[in-house]
Amino acid sequence: MGEIRNAERTRKAILQAAKEEFYDKGYRGARIEAIAKRAGCNKQLIYHYFKSKDQLINEVIDDFLTSSPQGNFALPSNPVQIAEFRYKVNVEHLMDFLKYTAWEAIESIPENSNGVERRMKVLHSYVEDMKSKQEMGLVPQELDPALITLMISSLTIYPLLYSNVTRMITGYSAEDPEFQKQWAQYLHLISERIFEYVKPK
Repeated sequence: MGEIRNAERTRKAILQAAKEEFYDKGYRGARIEAIAKRAGCNKQLIYHYFKSKDQLINEVIDDFLTSSPQGNFALPSNPVQIAEFRYKVNVEHLMDFLKYTAWEAIESIPENSNGVERRMKVLHSYVEDMKSKQEMGLVPQELDPALITLMISSLTIYPLLYSNVTRMITGYSAEDPEFQKQWAQYLHLISERIFEYVKPK
Protein backbone atom coordinates (compact mmCIF):
# COMPACT_ATOMS: atom_id res chain seq x y z
CA MET A 1 0.00 0.00 0.00
CA GLY A 2 2.85 2.34 0.87
CA GLU A 3 4.49 1.68 -2.50
CA ILE A 4 1.26 2.59 -4.30
CA ARG A 5 0.98 5.84 -2.38
CA ASN A 6 4.61 6.66 -3.10
CA ALA A 7 4.11 5.92 -6.81
CA GLU A 8 1.04 8.19 -6.89
CA ARG A 9 2.95 10.92 -5.08
CA THR A 10 5.88 10.63 -7.50
CA ARG A 11 3.57 10.71 -10.51
CA LYS A 12 1.82 13.82 -9.20
CA ALA A 13 5.15 15.51 -8.52
CA ILE A 14 6.24 14.81 -12.11
CA LEU A 15 2.96 16.17 -13.49
CA GLN A 16 3.30 19.34 -11.42
CA ALA A 17 6.90 19.84 -12.52
CA ALA A 18 5.94 19.18 -16.14
CA LYS A 19 3.09 21.68 -15.92
CA GLU A 20 5.47 24.37 -14.68
CA GLU A 21 8.04 23.56 -17.37
CA PHE A 22 5.53 23.43 -20.24
CA TYR A 23 3.79 26.61 -19.10
CA ASP A 24 7.12 28.46 -18.78
CA LYS A 25 8.81 27.18 -21.94
CA GLY A 26 6.08 25.87 -24.25
CA TYR A 27 6.02 22.38 -25.76
CA ARG A 28 9.17 22.77 -27.87
CA GLY A 29 11.17 24.58 -25.19
CA ALA A 30 10.32 22.16 -22.37
CA ARG A 31 13.00 19.59 -21.60
CA ILE A 32 12.55 16.25 -19.86
CA GLU A 33 15.82 16.89 -18.00
CA ALA A 34 14.44 20.18 -16.67
CA ILE A 35 11.20 18.49 -15.63
CA ALA A 36 13.20 15.83 -13.77
CA LYS A 37 15.18 18.55 -11.98
CA ARG A 38 11.99 20.37 -10.96
CA ALA A 39 10.47 17.10 -9.73
CA GLY A 40 13.61 16.08 -7.86
CA CYS A 41 13.97 12.79 -9.73
CA ASN A 42 15.95 11.39 -12.64
CA LYS A 43 15.00 11.33 -16.31
CA GLN A 44 14.61 7.54 -16.35
CA LEU A 45 11.94 7.71 -13.66
CA ILE A 46 9.85 10.07 -15.79
CA TYR A 47 9.95 7.59 -18.67
CA HIS A 48 8.88 4.88 -16.22
CA TYR A 49 5.57 6.75 -15.74
CA PHE A 50 5.22 8.47 -19.12
CA LYS A 51 6.37 6.86 -22.33
CA SER A 52 6.88 10.12 -24.24
CA LYS A 53 6.82 13.90 -24.08
CA ASP A 54 3.51 13.82 -25.99
CA GLN A 55 1.90 11.62 -23.37
CA LEU A 56 3.24 13.88 -20.64
CA ILE A 57 1.79 17.10 -22.09
CA ASN A 58 -1.54 15.40 -22.77
CA GLU A 59 -1.74 14.16 -19.19
CA VAL A 60 -0.66 17.54 -17.81
CA ILE A 61 -3.52 19.28 -19.60
CA ASP A 62 -5.98 16.49 -18.86
CA ASP A 63 -5.06 16.67 -15.17
CA PHE A 64 -5.40 20.47 -15.20
CA LEU A 65 -8.86 20.39 -16.80
CA THR A 66 -10.23 17.54 -14.69
CA SER A 67 -8.95 19.07 -11.45
CA SER A 68 -10.38 22.52 -12.22
CA PRO A 69 -13.70 23.25 -10.47
CA GLN A 70 -16.53 22.30 -12.82
CA GLY A 71 -18.19 25.60 -12.03
CA ASN A 72 -15.49 27.25 -14.14
CA PHE A 73 -16.96 25.64 -17.24
CA ALA A 74 -20.70 25.80 -16.43
CA LEU A 75 -21.99 28.79 -18.37
CA PRO A 76 -24.68 31.18 -17.07
CA SER A 77 -28.22 30.62 -18.33
CA ASN A 78 -28.42 34.23 -19.53
CA PRO A 79 -26.21 34.62 -22.64
CA VAL A 80 -25.64 38.27 -21.76
CA GLN A 81 -23.53 37.11 -18.81
CA ILE A 82 -21.39 34.53 -20.64
CA ALA A 83 -18.56 36.76 -21.90
CA GLU A 84 -18.18 38.52 -18.55
CA PHE A 85 -18.25 35.16 -16.76
CA ARG A 86 -15.63 33.56 -19.00
CA TYR A 87 -13.38 36.61 -18.71
CA LYS A 88 -13.47 36.49 -14.91
CA VAL A 89 -12.75 32.74 -14.88
CA ASN A 90 -9.78 33.36 -17.18
CA VAL A 91 -8.43 36.09 -14.90
CA GLU A 92 -8.94 34.19 -11.67
CA HIS A 93 -8.22 30.57 -12.64
CA LEU A 94 -6.80 30.04 -16.13
CA MET A 95 -4.01 32.58 -16.70
CA ASP A 96 -1.12 30.10 -16.52
CA PHE A 97 -2.87 27.74 -18.91
CA LEU A 98 -3.74 30.57 -21.31
CA LYS A 99 -0.10 31.70 -21.35
CA TYR A 100 0.82 28.16 -22.33
CA THR A 101 -1.68 28.25 -25.22
CA ALA A 102 0.09 31.35 -26.55
CA TRP A 103 3.08 29.11 -27.28
CA GLU A 104 0.88 27.16 -29.67
CA ALA A 105 0.57 30.21 -31.90
CA ILE A 106 4.32 30.27 -32.55
CA GLU A 107 5.30 26.61 -32.26
CA SER A 108 4.86 23.59 -34.48
CA ILE A 109 2.93 21.25 -32.21
CA PRO A 110 2.66 17.49 -32.87
CA GLU A 111 -0.79 16.35 -33.93
CA ASN A 112 -3.00 14.92 -31.15
CA SER A 113 -0.94 16.50 -28.40
CA ASN A 114 -1.71 19.31 -25.94
CA GLY A 115 -4.85 17.63 -24.65
CA VAL A 116 -6.67 18.50 -27.86
CA GLU A 117 -9.54 16.04 -27.33
CA ARG A 118 -10.33 17.24 -23.81
CA ARG A 119 -10.07 20.89 -24.85
CA MET A 120 -12.29 20.35 -27.89
CA LYS A 121 -14.87 18.73 -25.65
CA VAL A 122 -14.99 21.83 -23.44
CA LEU A 123 -15.13 24.25 -26.36
CA HIS A 124 -17.76 22.24 -28.21
CA SER A 125 -19.85 22.21 -25.04
CA TYR A 126 -19.85 26.02 -25.27
CA VAL A 127 -21.09 25.79 -28.87
CA GLU A 128 -23.82 23.32 -27.89
CA ASP A 129 -24.84 25.57 -25.01
CA MET A 130 -25.16 28.50 -27.41
CA LYS A 131 -27.21 26.35 -29.81
CA SER A 132 -29.64 25.43 -27.03
CA LYS A 133 -29.98 29.08 -26.03
CA GLN A 134 -30.67 29.91 -29.67
CA GLU A 135 -33.43 27.30 -29.77
CA MET A 136 -34.91 28.91 -26.67
CA GLY A 137 -35.02 32.26 -28.45
CA LEU A 138 -32.28 33.83 -26.35
CA VAL A 139 -29.79 34.19 -29.21
CA PRO A 140 -30.53 35.75 -32.64
CA GLN A 141 -31.11 33.09 -35.27
CA GLU A 142 -28.78 34.73 -37.79
CA LEU A 143 -25.75 34.29 -35.50
CA ASP A 144 -23.70 31.12 -35.91
CA PRO A 145 -23.21 29.51 -32.44
CA ALA A 146 -19.68 28.39 -33.31
CA LEU A 147 -18.67 31.88 -34.42
CA ILE A 148 -20.23 33.44 -31.32
CA THR A 149 -18.17 31.04 -29.20
CA LEU A 150 -15.02 31.98 -31.12
CA MET A 151 -15.81 35.68 -30.70
CA ILE A 152 -16.33 35.33 -26.94
CA SER A 153 -13.12 33.32 -26.65
CA SER A 154 -11.22 36.06 -28.48
CA LEU A 155 -12.66 38.89 -26.39
CA THR A 156 -12.00 37.14 -23.10
CA ILE A 157 -8.47 35.92 -23.88
CA TYR A 158 -6.72 38.40 -26.20
CA PRO A 159 -6.51 41.38 -23.79
CA LEU A 160 -4.99 39.11 -21.14
CA LEU A 161 -2.38 37.42 -23.30
CA TYR A 162 -1.34 40.59 -25.12
CA SER A 163 -0.99 42.86 -22.13
CA ASN A 164 1.42 45.18 -23.99
CA VAL A 165 -1.20 45.81 -26.67
CA THR A 166 -3.83 46.35 -23.99
CA ARG A 167 -1.56 48.91 -22.32
CA MET A 168 -0.74 50.71 -25.58
CA ILE A 169 -4.42 51.05 -26.47
CA THR A 170 -6.00 51.72 -23.07
CA GLY A 171 -3.17 52.93 -20.88
CA TYR A 172 -3.82 50.03 -18.48
CA SER A 173 -2.06 46.71 -18.15
CA ALA A 174 -4.20 43.57 -18.37
CA GLU A 175 -3.38 42.87 -14.70
CA ASP A 176 -4.68 46.26 -13.53
CA PRO A 177 -7.89 45.79 -11.46
CA GLU A 178 -9.31 48.97 -12.98
CA PHE A 179 -8.87 47.63 -16.51
CA GLN A 180 -10.38 44.28 -15.51
CA LYS A 181 -13.41 46.05 -14.04
CA GLN A 182 -13.87 48.22 -17.13
CA TRP A 183 -13.41 45.31 -19.55
CA ALA A 184 -15.89 43.10 -17.67
CA GLN A 185 -18.44 45.93 -17.81
CA TYR A 186 -17.76 46.45 -21.51
CA LEU A 187 -18.22 42.74 -22.25
CA HIS A 188 -21.58 42.88 -20.48
CA LEU A 189 -22.62 45.98 -22.40
CA ILE A 190 -21.83 44.63 -25.85
CA SER A 191 -23.43 41.30 -24.94
CA GLU A 192 -26.65 43.16 -24.16
CA ARG A 193 -26.50 44.63 -27.67
CA ILE A 194 -25.86 41.26 -29.31
CA PHE A 195 -28.28 38.95 -27.55
CA GLU A 196 -32.03 39.16 -27.58
CA TYR A 197 -32.43 38.03 -24.02
CA VAL A 198 -35.92 37.06 -22.95
CA LYS A 199 -36.46 36.26 -19.28
CA PRO A 200 -37.72 32.68 -18.78
CA LYS A 201 -41.34 32.52 -17.63
